[in-house]
Amino acid sequence: MSDLKFLKVPHAFVLIYGIVILAVLMSYIIPAGEYDRYETEHGTTVVDETSFAFTEQSPVHWTEIFKVVPAGMVDAAGIIFLIFIIGGAFGMINGTGAIEAGINKIVSILKDKEIILIPLTMLIFSFGGATFGMAESTLIFIPMGIILARSLGMDAMTGMAMVALGAAAGFAGGFMNIFTVGVAQEIAGLPLFSGMFYRIIIQIIFVCIAAFFVYRYGRRVQRDKKNSYVYAIEKTAENKNYDFKELTARHMLVLAIILTGLIFIVYGVVQGWSTGTDLAAIFLAMGIFSGLAGGNRPNHIAEDFITGAKEVTFGALIVGLARCILLVLEDGTIIDTVIFAVSSILEGFPATIAAVGMFFTQFVINFFIPSGSGQAATTIPLMAPIGDIVGIPRQSVVLAFQMGDGLSNYLFPTSAILMAGLSIAKIPYEKWLRFVWPVMLTWIIASSLFMVISLLIGYGPF
Repeated sequence: MSDLKFLKVPHAFVLIYGIVILAVLMSYIIPAGEYDRYETEHGTTVVDETSFAFTEQSPVHWTEIFKVVPAGMVDAAGIIFLIFIIGGAFGMINGTGAIEAGINKIVSILKDKEIILIPLTMLIFSFGGATFGMAESTLIFIPMGIILARSLGMDAMTGMAMVALGAAAGFAGGFMNIFTVGVAQEIAGLPLFSGMFYRIIIQIIFVCIAAFFVYRYGRRVQRDKKNSYVYAIEKTAENKNYDFKELTARHMLVLAIILTGLIFIVYGVVQGWSTGTDLAAIFLAMGIFSGLAGGNRPNHIAEDFITGAKEVTFGALIVGLARCILLVLEDGTIIDTVIFAVSSILEGFPATIAAVGMFFTQFVINFFIPSGSGQAATTIPLMAPIGDIVGIPRQSVVLAFQMGDGLSNYLFPTSAILMAGLSIAKIPYEKWLRFVWPVMLTWIIASSLFMVISLLIGYGPF
């Protein structure tokens, strides 16, 4: 049979709504049960692991598969609109061209110093991934990376990897990524962006690992073009000049505004007063002031805001849809039964092994739900209380999610960003897989160690 469309992974919305329907059905089958809950000194509600008891069955009526969708959107409204506002803010910033011009300026200065250029370029893109969740916006830099790599005697694979793996390293570290870490921490009841210093260390190590493999591969191609995994493509490639945008005084002022805003956010986190509302307000101010400083008119700035908000619509809406699963499980009084069953299995293992298992679980789930915010909204409500029971700090639960989600974005073919990037670079997926698997394997091993270390150091605040 040549038609294999039936093997295609469903759209994330279809998959999650299917889980909602399944949860309604399961409320008739899974025994109802509840844990007692109490509030910690940090103000977070956690389960009492010794208190589980079965209760009277309370199945969810089938009509809830429709009614729960608007209810889920309302319940997750705070996170949804935070995502929209921050997405819009970065739309205003991107509309100035300052980020693109700044990156282009740095890489053009270091054009003939590949031993510095490759790791530095990847580090820059990693901070984009770690702060504003650089994903779709990496696509505009891939042609630049390819032209740059070819000018160094390397190939399109090197250029693609410099941009994509740099952003992936930052996305997985995510010390200030509101779309993944911010959403997960809010659901887990953790202070916003708490534990960022350990995540910064993780990010830098991820960058170093990727830079080592990319530089080593690029040098092999420099020595002999036939070492290129995309040699056939390189033989016919047209090495067109890339338009390196000039870094103007306006661009530098915009970059200064962005840096000031990020410093202010970090200060607020360290001082313990930064909330989701504060974060949205700061990003909104950054966007408006950046647009004005960049010379854009108010109408242009408003259009850029809408464009930026449109780009995060998928992630924002999937958060609300994923919240429906939690609401159904709670209404059917079966969420605690699921937690009890999973935690009973994990309790048979040391906490370190259970923590590593959480990371691998999140890594695999990203194949089916390739949205960071959607995956957080789907899995953290279950993983956080499981962590409470088996002795895994909630900060480590979030760490398992962010690394599992961030790294696999550039491995699985269900990732729209990866496939779009490969299409721009004209690199077949199987060639990319051949290149990226050693990087990914090393990242996976490192992530497992980071999970173990997080338990040993009592990664917190809780």
